[in-house]
Amino acid sequence: MIVHPLETSLSFQFSFSISFKAYFKNMAEALVNVLLERLATITMDKVQGELNLVTGVEEEVKTLTSNLTAIQAVLKDAEARQAVDAGVRHWLHQLNEVSDEMDNVLDEWSYQVLKQRMEGENVKKVCCPSSSSCFRFGQVSQLNNRRHIAVRIEKLNEKLALIDKEKQRFNLQNNPPSRGPEIPRQETTCFPSDRIFGREKEKNIVLSKLLGESSQDCEIPLIIPIVGMGGMGKTTLSRQLAYNDENVKTHFDKRIWVCVSDPFIEVKIARAIVEGLDKDNTSKTSDSLQILMECIHSLIEGKKFLLVLDDVWNPRHTQWEELIKPFCHGAVGSRVLVTTRNEEVATLMKATAHVIYMKQLSEEFCSSLFYYNAGIDTGGEFEKFQNVGEKIVKKCDGLPLAAKTLGSLMREKKTLKEWEDVLNSKLWELEDVEQQVFRPLLLSYNDLTAEIRNCLLYCVIFPKDYVYDRDNLVELWMSQNYLNMEGSREMERLGQKYFDKLVMRYFFQEVEVNKYGEINCKIHDIIHDFMMYMTKNEYLIVNFRQPSLPTLDDEFRHLNEKIRHLTLINSYRAPGNLDKFRSCENLRTLVVLDSYARDISIGWREILQWKYVRTLTWLESGICAIPNEISGLIHLRYLDLSENGRLEELPDTMGSLYSLQTLRLVKCDCLKKVDLGRLINLRHLSVRGCRYLELRGIERLTNLQTLDEFYVQYGDEGNKLEHLKNLNQLQGRLTITYQGGPGARDAAIMVNKAHLLHLVLNVEGALRWNDLMALQPPPGLESLGIDRYRGIPLSTEWWSSLHSLRLLTLSRCNFLPALGNLASLESLNMKYVSVRKVGVEFLGIHDQDQSEASRRRHTSFPKLKQLTFDDMPIWEEWEGVKEDSEKMAIIMPRLSQLTISGCYSLEALPEFLWKTPLQKLHISKSRILQKLYRQGIGEQRAKISHISTINVEEP
Repeated sequence: MIVHPLETSLSFQFSFSISFKAYFKNMAEALVNVLLERLATITMDKVQGELNLVTGVEEEVKTLTSNLTAIQAVLKDAEARQAVDAGVRHWLHQLNEVSDEMDNVLDEWSYQVLKQRMEGENVKKVCCPSSSSCFRFGQVSQLNNRRHIAVRIEKLNEKLALIDKEKQRFNLQNNPPSRGPEIPRQETTCFPSDRIFGREKEKNIVLSKLLGESSQDCEIPLIIPIVGMGGMGKTTLSRQLAYNDENVKTHFDKRIWVCVSDPFIEVKIARAIVEGLDKDNTSKTSDSLQILMECIHSLIEGKKFLLVLDDVWNPRHTQWEELIKPFCHGAVGSRVLVTTRNEEVATLMKATAHVIYMKQLSEEFCSSLFYYNAGIDTGGEFEKFQNVGEKIVKKCDGLPLAAKTLGSLMREKKTLKEWEDVLNSKLWELEDVEQQVFRPLLLSYNDLTAEIRNCLLYCVIFPKDYVYDRDNLVELWMSQNYLNMEGSREMERLGQKYFDKLVMRYFFQEVEVNKYGEINCKIHDIIHDFMMYMTKNEYLIVNFRQPSLPTLDDEFRHLNEKIRHLTLINSYRAPGNLDKFRSCENLRTLVVLDSYARDISIGWREILQWKYVRTLTWLESGICAIPNEISGLIHLRYLDLSENGRLEELPDTMGSLYSLQTLRLVKCDCLKKVDLGRLINLRHLSVRGCRYLELRGIERLTNLQTLDEFYVQYGDEGNKLEHLKNLNQLQGRLTITYQGGPGARDAAIMVNKAHLLHLVLNVEGALRWNDLMALQPPPGLESLGIDRYRGIPLSTEWWSSLHSLRLLTLSRCNFLPALGNLASLESLNMKYVSVRKVGVEFLGIHDQDQSEASRRRHTSFPKLKQLTFDDMPIWEEWEGVKEDSEKMAIIMPRLSQLTISGCYSLEALPEFLWKTPLQKLHISKSRILQKLYRQGIGEQRAKISHISTINVEEP
């Protein structure tokens, strides 16, 4: 079933105006910028001797560059005029078509250069069809292919020359070409805070229903629907003001948040609920609704829970009745909070008596939200923009999403003229935009550069409620050449800058940053609808589980030639239909989700015919093998085969994918080997969970920037520590699992990786001394985790260079090193550390350091804020500091939070802790300490009474 440009289950329909669609989808400027960049690369290859061009083709390349430069100069005027001039619109469409074809040809050209370089072909001459001069190409077997490239370049130049000539009849005005993307300086990411205005009444109603006790409590669970149109703030109210409210957190035994969206699939929802209740429960992967329901029943029986079902559309009555059954066995006071655009959902759930309606914001609150996001406070600047600002606020029509989007747009407008331009934009007058909230989105979208627009729209290849990973998004944008920096080492940084821009404009929301700086986000449903609205014909989402949709034959016949990006969901339900997409000859992206295939041959025959595919994602499909013919996908830059647990082998022919930049094989746990040595452009490799996978040739991948896990395998064969020695471009986070094997021959393997910020060392085998030295971290490391190391205690010298370390986790180790001298350490976590005594050496105070002058200079843990000891059952003593030493040393001057859990034998806490600025103390599962410090009768309770937040569980 086909979904384009919107999921057909939406309660509204859109009419598409040709002028509107063309106006915003034409991306000629971005395409031309990319092509000029690539032509410059080809010219540079000629200069550097990478490819010896014949005179004829060299002249053709120069002519292409000249024509494109001339066209580039008028593109801004053309893209502004296309909405009102059908001739200009058609001219831009022709330019887009030729540009796509040209990109394919130049890609093939670049591939042949790489192939010649890698395979060391004997150089022979190949005559150019338009010249007596010749190419110096490789072996005779490559003759036809390379002649074909030369012919296509010549024909494309003829087409482009006609387009360049035709532009003259439109009298387009020359504009300075847009500046190329600047390399962003390294800077701290600052995302907008999601402050809420004008929802105090709704918040109080929701909280009273969640926390109150009344006759309604005879209903188990009580269902509370929040109903309102898209963009009204239902999810924000539910999550920020209710689900994350501190009183709510303590009131319920269990809290579960599930994004439902459309279609309403009981098994998928039940899986998410099980994972929310118990992330380690093995039943969460079951396909059986009965098993999942029984698991939910056992997990919530007798417990007071809060279940939030966000974004519910149109469940059938039988589906809802089946899903809600186990929740009837929760404790009194249990609640189900539902957000929906459809009031009929409340009726179906028999909850009309408890509906909370989300209405438009008042003009006062809408104005406050707008100016807050515009970065304007009351005062002189406010008065300067007030008159225009009030008129813009009226156009928001009380929609919070519109006010936030427009406010973030105005943050970058510094003059009154720029504000007036937004107010007077003709985009407000577009009559074919039936969703009111789309107009503010259009204004903000249109203000982005062409390159960033491409990046934004590409996100629509994933369905609603998809959780986007920033770094993965950047890799996807790279695969489509959207970052417009061919071959540059700075592409990733440019992509991160584009991502930050889209966050600041509220196109990405619910942004979460973990302790490693890795960023996840979502896209609001309305913005997803908007993006699909903008990508009609070029992007196609097909969900074979959608009910009552038109047949593929009816809808697809007129679209096939235009489609560039295709997403298939639940395609296992209609495997024969994949053949109907064969005519998508210009396909650049294929994403296959939730499509477990029992017949592994299904799909690959069609895929291999889409020869221009740059991005291929085929997740959790049950495939066992990849055909040798995958080497024919010479344009492929991004390949994701993650979670194919039956995949046992990758063909050696994959080594011919010289353009591949990203390879993802996460949780392909049956894979035994992959040959990487010839993938010279590979920058990102993800193999998490592939503990038996031999990464052959990885030592030659000197351009590799990210590697998530590396298994040092036991025996003479397999992965060795030495293989990492020359991978000095690695950055971000790396986990090394040491299983054993011969010792490292080099003692400086990790220390030279200046860009690596986060390192986790899992030690499963006996770690030799030379391996220990080889694993000494780089000095710029920000976080380090060590798990299961039970060898020689790590010396002070091993730690001494870690001047930037902020986060340290030690788990299942048999020693506790001297860490007090780590100058930047902010968070220290220890779990299952097998020690009986924590001595003063832990603080960095040693017996030999006894001089009064040295003690006066010493500050132990100068920046430590958070300290945790967890599950250390044999730990008995935490040694204090002698009175004279305490006077001469400063200990933990910034400590604010201390957590001790599962330390059953620990007899007391040292006195120096009570002289730190401790604000939070949590003690649990530590019987002796609980008796000493519990409220009321604890012997040592008075010593901790100054701490603002104390949580000592009852023993």
